Amino acid sequence: MNSIISFFTGAGFLDLGFEHAGFSVDMVNEWDPSFLRGYRHAREKMGSKPPKYGHHLGSVEEFTDGSLRDLLRSIVVDAQRGGRKVGFVGGPPCPDFSIAGKQAGSEGDNGRLTGVYFDIIKDAKPDFFIFENVEGLWRTKAHREYYDACKAGMAAAGYVLYDRLINAINYGAPQDRSRIFLVGVLNDVSGRSFPWEVGMKSEDDLLSLDWPVQDPFLPGSLTSLPSPDLPEHLTVEHWFRKNDVENHPNSGMYFQPKSPKIAKIDEGDSYSKSFKRLHRWRYSPTACYGHNEVHLHPYKPRRISVAESLALQSLPPSFELPTDMTLSAAFKTIGNGVPYLAAKGLAESVAAHLSAEIEELSIAA
Repeated sequence: MNSIISFFTGAGFLDLGFEHAGFSVDMVNEWDPSFLRGYRHAREKMGSKPPKYGHHLGSVEEFTDGSLRDLLRSIVVDAQRGGRKVGFVGGPPCPDFSIAGKQAGSEGDNGRLTGVYFDIIKDAKPDFFIFENVEGLWRTKAHREYYDACKAGMAAAGYVLYDRLINAINYGAPQDRSRIFLVGVLNDVSGRSFPWEVGMKSEDDLLSLDWPVQDPFLPGSLTSLPSPDLPEHLTVEHWFRKNDVENHPNSGMYFQPKSPKIAKIDEGDSYSKSFKRLHRWRYSPTACYGHNEVHLHPYKPRRISVAESLALQSLPPSFELPTDMTLSAAFKTIGNGVPYLAAKGLAESVAAHLSAEIEELSIAA
């Protein structure tokens, strides 16, 4: 079984995907104590094993020098014994690269952590790494120059790189969420292209289907999928039912509505910057619950709950956060996370590629 060491862990959606694809989560690092408490609670409830090398509460910058730098190096070497591959996985904070953000880039308080993450990878030399971030790092000219420079540094350190801008909906998550996935494999000798398709449910342009747009908001209404040609498994309503959100431990966790405007917004009207009402028979917009963005329930006069947000991140119904966690912390860590099915699909592709590399080494021997 190969291992991962997780950075910027949050509530652990990326970790869970790798774990369910056959990897062992051996250490986690998170700076926010409420996020780490949520992580530990969720994994305990699901019966997941605690990480062998523990949970580290603190900034990733602490691993750049001193005793923690030495500890991280020793953990990598120890985990590699017996022929195991060890990978670093993480998505550094992304607001400074977000198209909707302040565009602070690599100089911002969050943006500079991307460089720190790459630095500790180059120092500790894991067998592979995963870097996940927003599409603004890919599409915005100044940010793309920084991203390409980071890639050049990793290539010079011996990593063969594979990257792709992928929407989570192509992994089966009910969400329009485009993100960069960068995979680096140290001294990769497989000689093959990276098998992205192994973990993906579809490579089609699923957003271009004839999805419903808007319907009048009718509290408590019952409707059916408008067309049998639409993939129901990618809809909000399918995931609400699949995760039995009304009976989920986090079902009662939602912000109380304060504005009368919410009763006037049509079902599916999710195109404004602030109030977005989901459509039950369509995928969700990107899970982004900070600042002034408010996601409303399709047919209830309220904001969506923590349970419903977890469902839209395609998590198993057994995944739960502490019921005494603050709503702000719960929604922030959910919105920061990689949709579970995207994480699992990516992990399956990584596992397939590492297996191909081992095959190539066996043949060469």
